[in-house]
Amino acid sequence: MPEFKCHLKKYRQLAELTQEELAKKVNVRRETIVRLEAGKYNPSLKLAMDIAKAVNASIEEIFEFD
Repeated sequence: MPEFKCHLKKYRQLAELTQEELAKKVNVRRETIVRLEAGKYNPSLKLAMDIAKAVNASIEEIFEFD
C-alpha cells in the first residue's frame, strides 16, 4: 500500500485559516481536518479538490503518495 503524506497544515496556515474555518469551507467536521493533517485519513477526490481551492494550492502540493 502506498504511503500517504499530507502537507495540509502548512498550506492551511499560509491561508491563515484555522482547522475549524477550513472544515466549514469544505463542509466537513474539524476532526476530519485533524485526521488529514496527521496523515490518517485519505480524502475523496472531491474533498481534495475543495481543500486545494480553499487554501489556494494544488492537490499535488498538499497530498503526496509514494
